[in-house]
Amino acid sequence: MLTGKQKRFLRSEAHHLSALFQVGKGGVNEHLIKHIEEAIETRELIKISILQNCEVDKQEIADQLAKETKSYLVQLIGLTVVLYKPSKNNKKIVLPTKG
Repeated sequence: MLTGKQKRFLRSEAHHLSALFQVGKGGVNEHLIKHIEEAIETRELIKISILQNCEVDKQEIADQLAKETKSYLVQLIGLTVVLYKPSKNNKKIVLPTKG
């Protein structure tokens, strides 16, 4: 679980990133999850955009993406989801300590 301090740090790190994926009318599928997992292993922190025509609630989409990719939901702001998952092989981001 991420602390508030760690989430603030990750939000500031994600601020300049652009969305790598878009969730549209079809919602979340296995193909999208697979691509997100590959990207998050490389980058650790990614943004995903939810399109206006998506028929599923944005909070449900964010929770589903985090659960299925086994990552942390850092932020859901507007229609943008920010996910974080520490990389096994390409660790770049050092989180502030919990203390």
